[in-house]
Amino acid sequence: MLTLKYFARLREQLGPQELRPFVPGQSLGQLRDALIAQGGAHAQALDRSQFLRCALNQQMAEESALLADGDEVAFFPPVTGG
Repeated sequence: MLTLKYFARLREQLGPQELRPFVPGQSLGQLRDALIAQGGAHAQALDRSQFLRCALNQQMAEESALLADGDEVAFFPPVTGG
């Protein structure tokens, strides 16, 4: 299983976290595409027209990173400060 966590506006749209089945050989980007393909709130929140950051096991990661069973994946919009 994978633990997906959502932050900022994504948390408002999708909730704080969810569990998803692990798919061997799947990358972070493929996971995002699979979530988009399910439609509904996931498609809207994770749409490819929106820039999102990703973390894998609490480390920033590229979408090419391969997932392993038990991984924690986080999606969040870029953060700006002032």
